[in-house]
Amino acid sequence: MANPIYRKRSQLIPLDVEVQKAIGILNAIAAGKRINAVEAFDDNIVFLGITAEQFAKEITGRTVENAFRYGKYFYLALDEGGKMPVLHFGMTGMLQVKGELATYYKKTPRSASTDWPPRFVKFILHLVDDATGETAELAFLDARRLGRIRLCTSPLTESPIADLGFDPILSMPSLEVFKPLVLKRSCPIKALLLDQSFSAGVGNWVADEILYHARVHPEQRCNTLTAKQLAAVHFHTSEVCRIAVSVNADDSKYPDHWLFNHRWGKGKKEKHKLKLPSGKPATIEWVTVGGRTSAYVVELQLISGLTTKTRDKRKSGGAKVRMDEPSSLLHGLHLH
Repeated sequence: MANPIYRKRSQLIPLDVEVQKAIGILNAIAAGKRINAVEAFDDNIVFLGITAEQFAKEITGRTVENAFRYGKYFYLALDEGGKMPVLHFGMTGMLQVKGELATYYKKTPRSASTDWPPRFVKFILHLVDDATGETAELAFLDARRLGRIRLCTSPLTESPIADLGFDPILSMPSLEVFKPLVLKRSCPIKALLLDQSFSAGVGNWVADEILYHARVHPEQRCNTLTAKQLAAVHFHTSEVCRIAVSVNADDSKYPDHWLFNHRWGKGKKEKHKLKLPSGKPATIEWVTVGGRTSAYVVELQLISGLTTKTRDKRKSGGAKVRMDEPSSLLHGLHLH
């Protein structure tokens, strides 16, 4: 059946795999260059604990050594000590290099423009390579003002990054460590995967993709998972993120058999439907777990321990969900 509440891909929250793409842009454009000037625009929601003026003053004149990511947060390592920018895209944040389109995380809209300065800009870095004289301008944009801009002396040991759990790409724990972390919890496994204090950077569609490949229902309670299910969730938590990063978060290059390619929109033609191992069309349905809409394949992701009658009852109500509001879309994020 068609998803009754599909959400456009361009409206999705940037995840760790998509923030990794932004890191590549930052390192290509900014690394090794001096911040010659900063244009920062007042916003007492996006700038957290600092003013735009304080932000600009702290980083002007310093050289960008590198950009790093942990979970959905990223930061610029600057020379000469002092504080460093720690950034979060929120729901609609993105980067834009002067002369290029912004880094939309899904399909670039027709309204996208190279106009400068861009709309919804929070700050612009004016960069210069002192050795070659090469210059560049880089902007941070945020239309819905759900992103966050901080200054931290030691980003990895201070909140918010220090409050996060493991990063599936940077610090995936061994299966032996992973098992007790999951089994001690009684919440649905989907809710746990979205908990940033457990797994930093895993967002809604990534969690669904993990559970689809692991053949685990999103509502399955953590403390009821079998050893086989735990091993599958562990493997695919790492594997889904690894594959997404390997194609630079370009969703047109995600494998054809991924749930991602079949969960969006309505009225897909038969040839585009997800297939079961038998070759028959899969039944994709939706259920709300932890305040988030979850897609799953009915035939492959069953809740262990439930009777057929109970599963049918849960299934019949699973599709009757409403679109997530922006507040619930931020469930599990540390946007203090």
